Amino acid sequence: MTVQPGWQGRFYEDFEIGDVYRHPLGRTVDDTDNTWFTLLTMNTNQAHFNEQVGAGSEFGRRLVVSTLTLAIAIGQSVIDVTQNAFANLGLDAVKFSHPVFAGDTLWSESQVIAKRESASRPEAGIVGVYTRTLNQDGDIVCSFERTFYVHKKGAARGESRFPEAKEPMPEIAPRTRAGS
Repeated sequence: MTVQPGWQGRFYEDFEIGDVYRHPLGRTVDDTDNTWFTLLTMNTNQAHFNEQVGAGSEFGRRLVVSTLTLAIAIGQSVIDVTQNAFANLGLDAVKFSHPVFAGDTLWSESQVIAKRESASRPEAGIVGVYTRTLNQDGDIVCSFERTFYVHKKGAARGESRFPEAKEPMPEIAPRTRAGS
């Protein structure tokens, strides 16, 4: 039996300027997400959580709070760009170019725009990406640049923390059909 590692994310050496990563998970935003995030972050603008105020706006309905859109976009990118990062260094040129409403599905993609060795941390490098987020219709709803520290391959702090099982994985007899 061979243990195959799951996706470990990218390390500094894996990034190449110009590479584009289409992040695999879309996320549909619903009313509960919007209301909870708005109230959790103490945003008192009722355009995000009051149906009457939203209906009276130029959009005719409540808007998803922009910081939730940004949080989802950053979260969607983690699997491809910051799984092995240990510090965000900057978030720049943030733009919200199209409104987001409950029911919209968001997708993000990132392009590597900068990469350099760290002068103070030989086990890490600094990477910059441009990320944009699209809704289900292909409209760009958000874009930004992000800079972060990321571990190099073999860095002690970047190693997996998966525990050693007290018992070995059992050898299960192959089945002719899944689920049988």
